[in-house]
Amino acid sequence: MKYFLQTVAAIYLTAMSLVSMAAPATAPNIQLPTSDGEVNLADLKGKVVYLDFWASWCVPCRASFPWMAEIKHKYGPKGLEVVAVNLDKDRALADAFLKDREINFLVAFDESGKSAESYDLRGIPGSYIIGRDGSIQASYLGFRDKDKSKLESVIKILLLQR
Repeated sequence: MKYFLQTVAAIYLTAMSLVSMAAPATAPNIQLPTSDGEVNLADLKGKVVYLDFWASWCVPCRASFPWMAEIKHKYGPKGLEVVAVNLDKDRALADAFLKDREINFLVAFDESGKSAESYDLRGIPGSYIIGRDGSIQASYLGFRDKDKSKLESVIKILLLQR
């Protein structure tokens, strides 16, 4: 058991080296329309949430979508929810972007950008990993293939917490 805990701690510290960490703060609530209803972040308390802000013109955002679908498929049954918030000012651009993609996670639309402002978003893609208690545990700016395993490690550790 001691070795297991040391290993988990080592993975966690390695994963944290790529993300911005601060004292956990409560994630601002967002309530936004989706294609078939709405998403209210407060309703997801009790789950680990990967919250991603994106736009149709963002090249790294295009690369992140298959990975978000992969982690949702892999960890959704364990309590992960993925919420991708589109910030295009014209919803038609987002719809065209989504048309040819297989999406198994929540996609919300915020043409006003107010949700991004509430998170003090510095660029896109920008993501926040929110713990089961509703607190922001980590944030990350950009998306690179080499960082996927580190982000996934943070998610796995948070899914272990009850």
